[in-house]
Amino acid sequence: MKSAAPTFSLAHGVQLLQGGVQLFPALVQAIDGARRSVHLETYIFDTTGAGGDVALALVRAAERGVSTRLVVDGVGTGRLPSPWFERLQAAGVQLRVYSPLGPLGLLLPMRWRRLHRKLCVVDGQVLFCGGINILDDYHDPNFGPLAAPRFDFAVRAQGPLVGQAQSAMEQLWWRMQAVHDMRQHHLPEAVHALREAGVGAGVGPGGAMRAALLLRDNLRHRSRIERAYRRAIARARHEIIIANAYFLPGGKLRRALILAARRGVRVQLLLQGRYEYFMQYHAARPVYGALLGAGVEIYEYAPSFLHAKVAVIDAQARRPWATVGSSNLDPLSLLLAREANVVVRDRAFAAELRARLCQAMAQAGQRVEPEVFAQRPWRERVLDRIAYALMRSALWVTGNRY
Repeated sequence: MKSAAPTFSLAHGVQLLQGGVQLFPALVQAIDGARRSVHLETYIFDTTGAGGDVALALVRAAERGVSTRLVVDGVGTGRLPSPWFERLQAAGVQLRVYSPLGPLGLLLPMRWRRLHRKLCVVDGQVLFCGGINILDDYHDPNFGPLAAPRFDFAVRAQGPLVGQAQSAMEQLWWRMQAVHDMRQHHLPEAVHALREAGVGAGVGPGGAMRAALLLRDNLRHRSRIERAYRRAIARARHEIIIANAYFLPGGKLRRALILAARRGVRVQLLLQGRYEYFMQYHAARPVYGALLGAGVEIYEYAPSFLHAKVAVIDAQARRPWATVGSSNLDPLSLLLAREANVVVRDRAFAAELRARLCQAMAQAGQRVEPEVFAQRPWRERVLDRIAYALMRSALWVTGNRY
C-alpha cells in the first residue's frame, strides 16, 4: 500500500533535546506535573542512573492517582528486574510488554517485528518523541559504563500532533489488551478492548511551527517514513545531512542519495564508528563504496555510541526539512519495527539541528576517505560481505524485498 505524503499542521511548538541530559529532566518535569494521564512507550527501559529518575517519576504519578501506562519491548527490555517491577506495579503503573519472546525467541521471524518507537504523551498536551531510550547516557546494558555520552536526540512538542501520537498509543495499548484477554479466554473484555482501540484523543495548544508525525507499522503505514526521506532528498537543492546509527539504506533510498550528490547537492552522513553489533556494523560497509564514489561525504562518530536517527535538508533555504525520531535507515526499522519520527518545517529548528550535527562532524567525526576505504584489510571486507549476505538472507525469510 502506498503511503500518502505527510500532513503538516500549523500551531506546533517543537523543542530540540540532545541526549538524556536534556530529555530526562524535561520528561520528569512533565510527568511530575501530570494531572490525568501519562503514557510512555520505549524499546529499552533501564533504571540505571538517570533512567531510575524517570521510573521514580512514573511511580509518583501513579501514586497520586494519575493513569500511568508503560509499554516496553519484549527484546529491548523484556521483564523488568526486581525490585523495580514490583515497585511499579505496587504504585499502580500499568505495564505491558510488547511481543514477549516465547520458548523459541528470535528463531521465529514473526518475533522480529519490534516496538522500537520512543513516545511519551502527558495529559494529552505534550509529546516527547525521538531516538532516546529510557537509558542513562553513560551506561550501556552490554558494554557497561561509557567514557562519553551517547549521541542522540529527541523533541518535546505541543499542538495537533500530540493528539495523533496519543491516538496511536491508545490503539496499540487496547490491541495488546485484546490479545491478552483472548489468550485468557476473556472474550467480552477482548471485544471491549478492540472497540477502545478506535478511540481518538484531544490536542493541546502550541507555537507557530509546521510539523508532522510519521508512524511506521505493518498495516497502514508500512513505508511512510522511508517515503518521506526519499521525497525530501529528491527535493533537496543545497545540502543533506543525515546522522543515523544503523545505516543500510535500500536500493531506492541509496539511489536518491547518489542522484542528489551528482546534481550538486552536498550530502554528508554521520554514521556509527564504534563497534556495537556485528550485523549492523559490518553490513553497512558494502554500501559505502557507491556513495563515496558519487561524492557523498561519510563521517564516523567514535567518542561513544552514535544512536541518533535525525536528518536536516536545506536548513538555510526557503523550505527547510528536518526529522528527529526512532527510525534507523536500515531494513529492521524500515520494514519490520514500529517507529515514530517527527518532521519539522521550520528554519530556526532546522538551523539548530544542523549546527549540532556540523559540530559533531567537525569535532568528533572521522572522515572516511575513498582511497583508504578501498584499501581496507581483506579480513574486514570478508566480514562486511558475510554480514551483508546474512542481512539479505534474513529479509528473504521475512518475505521482504529491500
